[in-house]
Amino acid sequence: MATKIFVNLPVRDLEKAIEFFTKLNFKFDPQFTDKNATCMIVGEDIYVMLLVTDFFKTFTRKEIADATRSTETILTLSTDNRKKVDELVNTALAAGATSPNDAQDQDWIYGRSFYDLDGHHWEIMYMDPRAA
Repeated sequence: MATKIFVNLPVRDLEKAIEFFTKLNFKFDPQFTDKNATCMIVGEDIYVMLLVTDFFKTFTRKEIADATRSTETILTLSTDNRKKVDELVNTALAAGATSPNDAQDQDWIYGRSFYDLDGHHWEIMYMDPRAA
């Protein structure tokens, strides 16, 4: 059995987070969706659990980072080509995301990034397998 990864992120407004990520063409598992959380399907074995902040707090004794003020993590997703990088980031920006920096273009690797509605840092990248 393949190892699955579940990334857990706190969100202030679950409905707005679902609306935002739906615009980026992500799907959600209704079996793991309620008023406190949803399971966003990123890939065959990759999921992001979007948890309402108060519910997220029940899983840790530590203070929860405010991603709008500090970086907690950088989540990087790969795409099949440069055009998909631009499409995904442009869609995110149109849906309310903000851009933390300029595109990174090193010929064989191309990437752009955005902060989602809760300030989580997402990198979208394409790496040319022939040049890697």
